[in-house]
Amino acid sequence: MTKTIMLACAGGMSTSLLVTKMIAAAKAEKIDVNIFATASSAISLEADAHHPSVILLGSQIQFLLDNIIKEVDVPVEVINMKDYGTMNGKNVLHQAMNLIN
Repeated sequence: MTKTIMLACAGGMSTSLLVTKMIAAAKAEKIDVNIFATASSAISLEADAHHPSVILLGSQIQFLLDNIIKEVDVPVEVINMKDYGTMNGKNVLHQAMNLIN
């Protein structure tokens, strides 16, 4: 079954770049996964619409972590700050997959 990873940041822009790098890493490792990005203001709506397997947050919205955990029934974690800053798609993909498995 294909897993879905949702990334969220303040506006959805920086995580969109990270999504591209994560998709490339997933293809290289033959991991069947859907990955998308959204803005923090749309997390609940997007979670209801796409039923993600995991939600990862950009560090700039880590203050929302506790509220989001209460709103959704999937693992939620803040993206490792170093991996986020360097846009390390492979490491962030592995972070997400470790939360799913």
